[in-house]
Amino acid sequence: MSVSVDVWSDFVCPFCFLVSTNLKRLAETHDIQLTWHAFELRPFGSPPPDAQYRQFIAEKTPAMVAMAKTQYGVDINQGPFGIDSRWAHRAAKWAEQQGQGDAFAQAVLSAYWLQAQDISQPAVLAACAEVVGLDASNLAAILADPLYDAAVEEDIALAQQLRLSGVPASVFAKRYLVVGAQPYEVFADVLQQANEPPASN
Repeated sequence: MSVSVDVWSDFVCPFCFLVSTNLKRLAETHDIQLTWHAFELRPFGSPPPDAQYRQFIAEKTPAMVAMAKTQYGVDINQGPFGIDSRWAHRAAKWAEQQGQGDAFAQAVLSAYWLQAQDISQPAVLAACAEVVGLDASNLAAILADPLYDAAVEEDIALAQQLRLSGVPASVFAKRYLVVGAQPYEVFADVLQQANEPPASN
């Protein structure tokens, strides 16, 4: 039986990328239905990060890169810091509409965290779309449709309704919440619980 996994994430969140590697690994051996939901660590339209915050992040980055290598086996090659992720979220909603939501989300995460791409640029998003077999020849015009902004806002509103204050947040079978970049074994254990029938009253 397929288990739904709803993931709230921001493409520019390092821990969201690390969780994506766990979920991808889980999907290789288990029947799960991944749905990615938008969350913006910096709300759309926010001013760029100031120098003090940039310095803070720069000091934390080496430890994150080392942890990604030792615990997840990935070599971080991060895209530009402080970019707006709204275009990427819009594109993810479009890809989801085309039946390629999970594949596209994984492609965007890889582009930003492994290939140092600027995912705020429509051309980069179009390349990600083409990687997963989508026709992105007119993507910039497509994403200007208010429909995709509305879909992003719906995801953000649902996160608030569920009281999700940070990401990554993964909800298994609409019942079990995993917050943060937990080890793979945690996700596997929660999936096993989700596969068990709910206890009857």
